[in-house]
Amino acid sequence: MSRPGETNAEEQQAGAVPFAGPATERKDGGPVRLAVFDFDGTSINGNSPVLLVQHLMERGMLRKRVIFRILLWAAAYKLRLPQNESKVRGLVFTAFEGRSAEEVDRFLADFYDERIALLFRPAADVAMRAHVAAGEVVVVISATFEPIILRAMEHHPFEFQISTRMRKAPDGTYTREVEGLPVEGEEKLAAVRRFGDERFGAGNWVLDSAYGDHHSDRAVLGAAEHAFAVDPDRPLARTARERHWKVLDW
Repeated sequence: MSRPGETNAEEQQAGAVPFAGPATERKDGGPVRLAVFDFDGTSINGNSPVLLVQHLMERGMLRKRVIFRILLWAAAYKLRLPQNESKVRGLVFTAFEGRSAEEVDRFLADFYDERIALLFRPAADVAMRAHVAAGEVVVVISATFEPIILRAMEHHPFEFQISTRMRKAPDGTYTREVEGLPVEGEEKLAAVRRFGDERFGAGNWVLDSAYGDHHSDRAVLGAAEHAFAVDPDRPLARTARERHWKVLDW
């Protein structure tokens, strides 16, 4: 049997299997073991926030000056310059001004079905199922918007998700504010730790495995007992070589 993260040709052709229910404790009394997967660029072959912006632009849902500001942010991101992660998410959500959260959630679920579903990597499904079979708890962690991940969770074998949630106003519409912090970079590891402590209790869980593709995933990969760099960018590939992390070609 392949180790989680390593697949043979037959397994890579396997489709998604819905997860039957969450595992909350180990029968042997040991700590709960988490397997954490990044979403964009790792679980899927693409970047859902970028695709969402394109989707909104095609429908004329973003003003030109908002698009310009998003493009400036994207340029700074590529240059690895400091940027306000919350602000750019607020810019994207100007597209949904005046719409109920229920309507927006439905729009984002439909967006997942139309633009993201086919990008989900078969190898990610196989790895997730292997961790589930090993009695581990699979968590997808992502900077993208929560309704997108919740839709993916309906069709793929992960029990929990931690993603960026936008704040709701008293009238039931979304605001442009992020609730807490975007789940990005160092915040990914902080969010996993909060999740583990709140769900299972401090000291009752361990981060067994972590999968990521981007150098901003270094923190969460570095905290795992087993780190997997999936089609890594150059900085993460360099770190993987230095720290002897497994590199996966998905």
